[in-house]
Amino acid sequence: MAEGRLPAYLIRLPETVTTIFIAETTTADFHQFDRVPGGIEYRGSRKMSIGRQGAGKQSEGDRRTPLGVYFVTEELDTRRLHEKYGITAFPLDYPNIWDQRLRRSGDGIWIHGVDPAGGERPPRDTDGCISLANEDLAELAGEFVANTTPVVVTREIVWLDAGQVFSLRTELEKVVGQWTAAMASGDMHAYLSLYDQEFERWGMQRSEWLAFSMQTLGKRSVSAVSASDLLLLGDPNEDELYLSRFRLSVDDGLTKTSSTKRLYWRRDKSGDFKVVAEDNG
Repeated sequence: MAEGRLPAYLIRLPETVTTIFIAETTTADFHQFDRVPGGIEYRGSRKMSIGRQGAGKQSEGDRRTPLGVYFVTEELDTRRLHEKYGITAFPLDYPNIWDQRLRRSGDGIWIHGVDPAGGERPPRDTDGCISLANEDLAELAGEFVANTTPVVVTREIVWLDAGQVFSLRTELEKVVGQWTAAMASGDMHAYLSLYDQEFERWGMQRSEWLAFSMQTLGKRSVSAVSASDLLLLGDPNEDELYLSRFRLSVDDGLTKTSSTKRLYWRRDKSGDFKVVAEDNG
């Protein structure tokens, strides 16, 4: 890692995220970055295999590995599965809400080991999963935390100066703060103004979703809203698309609720960030 430069995707890591992986498909390298006091440290890489047809998954059965930002969801016991999955497996949350927005299909994308009797694996050798040598996966297994550890899958790592990353972090922290403040104040005009014209959710276009929000959130009395554990990541396959993932706590005076919120932000033609996709989890 060049001095003073960071992968463009690693904008802000909260204390709850200690490790992030970047799978670089053009070089077949699975890179590890750790959050350390004062910044982010590169821990090295291992060789991997990806889909037989390369990267850029679009549909079920295309044998391509998806590009994007994903999270490990669990660890699977592979002892009763086919030998090709090796010592263990960690499913990823493909298709995420952005993949669904783009009508990408398929599932079952894992990070897994290899058949112990299979010999050396070529760079393209799976049905779309990421596979690592069993000994490498055994060393990394303890770093995968369910619903916490991000895996960024990119064709080639883009690097930015630390100052550029800091500027992006400042901008995105500001708009997440505006989103939270608007919800807390009940200012629906300010809240809904942060949503892009092309926003969709639950099969609703923006106009339908705005009306739905006015009938639900707009009538809810909220006394306090807070966002914690803010994670900010850049999408490796979409220009000016960023994921904010945080713990959202809402107090309406009677009950307190807490959930994990994901907002995808995209810079529009005027230079402002707007929400283009939203999900929980």
